[in-house]
Amino acid sequence: MTARELQTLLQSAHPPMLLHVLPPEVFAAARIPGSLNACVYEMTFLDQVRALVPDTSAPIVVYGAGEGSLDAATAAEKLRAAGYAQVRPFDGGLANWHATGLPLEGNGHLPQPPVPDGTFRLDTAQSVIRWTGRNLFNHHSGTVKLSAGEIILRQGQLASARFTVDMTSIANEDISDSAMNVLLIAHLRTADFFDVEHHPTAQFTADAAEKIATCTEGTPNFLLRGTFTLRGISRPLEFPVLIAMDGPRITGQGVLQLDRTEFGSHYGSGKLFRFLGKHIVNDHIHLHVKIHAEREG
Repeated sequence: MTARELQTLLQSAHPPMLLHVLPPEVFAAARIPGSLNACVYEMTFLDQVRALVPDTSAPIVVYGAGEGSLDAATAAEKLRAAGYAQVRPFDGGLANWHATGLPLEGNGHLPQPPVPDGTFRLDTAQSVIRWTGRNLFNHHSGTVKLSAGEIILRQGQLASARFTVDMTSIANEDISDSAMNVLLIAHLRTADFFDVEHHPTAQFTADAAEKIATCTEGTPNFLLRGTFTLRGISRPLEFPVLIAMDGPRITGQGVLQLDRTEFGSHYGSGKLFRFLGKHIVNDHIHLHVKIHAEREG
């Protein structure tokens, strides 16, 4: 269906119900005249449509953003599965309607992602690193806390960033036996692994953040490069992160793989010892880093 075909259909003696299926803030900004709104991204989408169009035999045209977005096709599929017999998607959506020169209603202020700017202090209560360590037959997981950090952004570009990890806070989450849990943590704190007595903190200092050109919403949008210091040993480190704004707060998440042997943790490493058998421990530790930071002022 083209925009002109939809226009003709809407001007006919028996026009279909026209349903805008994007969030309410987009509906307020731009909509085809005469539209109703039910957001296909919400779990209550079908309930919203039933309240607006209780007659499942009524003709309905659904539309969304266009430009390759699956919103209209998804809405049509859901409605057909729910028993609506006459549903057609206008896949061109807002983009095609506007490009054809046809009028839109609304305030014109489509939501745009904010550009982060300023100094952001780490919220240590909400920020955490989740770790996973493995051997041949098992794995363990837990957390370690961040004790300090700062991110400075200038119009969306990273000026500087640093984060301090409190290695004394390392904890295990998967071992329910308290004695075994204590034993594992005690071992992780020794020189076999993180030598916490002599190196109670670790630190990451970012040197640059490169925008990932192929990113989409919900995938990593920056490649963070910097230096990680653990057990007093510094090594270059880079990993992809997803950074987004939530009001005055910046949130970042990243998953990385760290080779502990590069930082002097040699226990059970198959590349450094022979005949380990059941005592082998994977060299790589997986870290899921979640940070929240509040803008100063």
